[in-house]
Amino acid sequence: MNFDTVLVANRGEIAVRVIRTLRAMGIRSVAVFSDADAGARHVAEADVAVHIGPSAARESYLDIEAVVSAARRTGAQAVHPGYGFLSENAQFAAALQDAGIVFIGPPVGAIQTMGDKIAAKAAVSAFGVPVVPGVSRPGLSDDDLVAGADEVGYPVLVKPSAGGGGKGMRVVHESGELPAALASARREAAAAFGDDTLFLERFVLNPRHIEVQVLADGYGNVVHLGERECSLQRRHQKVIEEAPSPLLDEATRARIGAAACDTARSVDYTGAGTVEFIVSADRPDEFFFMEMNTRLQVEHPVTEMVTGIDLVEQQVRIAAGEKLSIAQDDISMNGHAIEARVYAEDPGRGFLPTGGRVLGLAEPEGPGIRVDSGLAPGSVIGSDYDPMLSKIIAHAADRAAALRALDRALAHTAVLGVTTNIEFLRFLLADPDVAAGRLDTGLLDRRSPDFRPASAEDVDLVAAAAYIWLRSWPQPVGDLWAVPSGWRIGRHAPTTYRLQSGERVEHVRLTGTPSAGSAAIEDGPPRPLSVSPADERLAVTFDGMVTDYVVVAADHRIWLAGAGRTVAVDEVREAPVRPDDAHSGDAELTSPMPGSVVAVGVRDGDRVTTGTVVVTVEAMKMEHALSAPVDGVVELLVAEGDQVKVGQPLAKVIADPTVEKEES
Repeated sequence: MNFDTVLVANRGEIAVRVIRTLRAMGIRSVAVFSDADAGARHVAEADVAVHIGPSAARESYLDIEAVVSAARRTGAQAVHPGYGFLSENAQFAAALQDAGIVFIGPPVGAIQTMGDKIAAKAAVSAFGVPVVPGVSRPGLSDDDLVAGADEVGYPVLVKPSAGGGGKGMRVVHESGELPAALASARREAAAAFGDDTLFLERFVLNPRHIEVQVLADGYGNVVHLGERECSLQRRHQKVIEEAPSPLLDEATRARIGAAACDTARSVDYTGAGTVEFIVSADRPDEFFFMEMNTRLQVEHPVTEMVTGIDLVEQQVRIAAGEKLSIAQDDISMNGHAIEARVYAEDPGRGFLPTGGRVLGLAEPEGPGIRVDSGLAPGSVIGSDYDPMLSKIIAHAADRAAALRALDRALAHTAVLGVTTNIEFLRFLLADPDVAAGRLDTGLLDRRSPDFRPASAEDVDLVAAAAYIWLRSWPQPVGDLWAVPSGWRIGRHAPTTYRLQSGERVEHVRLTGTPSAGSAAIEDGPPRPLSVSPADERLAVTFDGMVTDYVVVAADHRIWLAGAGRTVAVDEVREAPVRPDDAHSGDAELTSPMPGSVVAVGVRDGDRVTTGTVVVTVEAMKMEHALSAPVDGVVELLVAEGDQVKVGQPLAKVIADPTVEKEES
């Protein structure tokens, strides 16, 4: 069978990436999109785009009927699911089969078996694949699990049979802790997956997460493409991945690859899949099966970079009924590749999701650098979907060179208008344990509290002030009285701007002209300044040093990307100078992230005490409750269901102990 039209049932960077391969294969691509993604990059890059519903994923990208209907309407013979959304949904694969449309993925039975972790362990065990010692059979009660834990040996890991992403998982170190852990794990698993089935595994000390990429066709041929190290995770979500793993030797690499192939054979797998193993850093020759992801993985580019094999192309060819054209002996891993995931989140504020409009974009280029991105200037990053924006991948001859190349690439990556984790990624790459390859799945969470966002430097504040200053100059410069040069009889007066970046608030005083001026920070000495604007760039020569910036502005905020950093600088009004200009005890609650108001805990005009939850905001499946920081009377500025932006005022608490709530 040959496909001439394939629908991509996904969005963002993975949809763009799949469309790229379809185009190279000469296959017509169909994108689907929700209301929120009407102007998205994947929509623009596809040959055809179909609207499938509102912004909420459950009413669009997770709506099986809507996606199947879009495939029918556009004449698509096959559907590529990407990852996430419906990619591991057996019901979706079956619906496509009923409609006579090929699912570019494994058979329904393989999805079902591997989607149930208990059934998966049983299946692979029958093929001799090593599994973590534990208690795993259907219908285990809490009493069964408690009774089996002593035999397994503490510490134990409580895991839900359905789902993933760390939800419902609990590490238990002592027998007395187990009953409470089981109760909370069942509640979380039921809420997340609609299934509270649990099982136990021995908790592997100093665990490393290593996964193997496999390809299997419909003729019994199975090959592996080496392993990926995915131990750098935050709360069980991967952040940095690499291939090959710095832990394994060649003998273990061959053994774990063979085990991955046997895993695929255990369920008659076809297509691309990933077999995940847990390996103790203390015993790297011993590995245990964890689960199989029956889809393409986010981190697949590092495998593509070291093997030279396009995994999406292989998926399409296998789904079209072709035999694998590569044998195991044809596959080798050349050099080293490392990938970093760029998220819309603020590491300086507990990794809260962020968002906003992409005002400007800088993405790296060069030999060995690959960018998988769904971003474009003007893209709106909202709270409806996963916060991952793009992936930056570096390939080099060895691991040390790949680490350096990735750091340089991240230094040249900027998403202006949206706070991201790029600075944190560079902090992580600089960690001595990361550089040495001494990894485990808890390393990132241990290091996160040490991260401190860098403050804006003097030149950044001067550049922001100069950007505002330049917009005040008429072009060409004419009337002496119309330009903000500070000219007067006698000494020139400076033009002063009050600017804030993070915790730093400074007055920047500019004098002269953009081509021949000076700048002073607060009461410091004036230092020479010249500024050369060009489109969205600004070359700033300050105190003899030249810094080239990409610069954009919106809503009194100036975004600057240059010298390997991105900073946001706000133009702020002067603080009140009289006691009656502002009520010093009042408090304003602002949204820490873009999202929706899911709960309002008080009524307008209610008297509240310190700690009372006033408003709860949800974004990207994370809730954040905002509490009253002082006693007082609340003034609500939003209502339940409202969509809010980061920094948007949600409520005020008027701190006046003499005001009593009026009885209605």
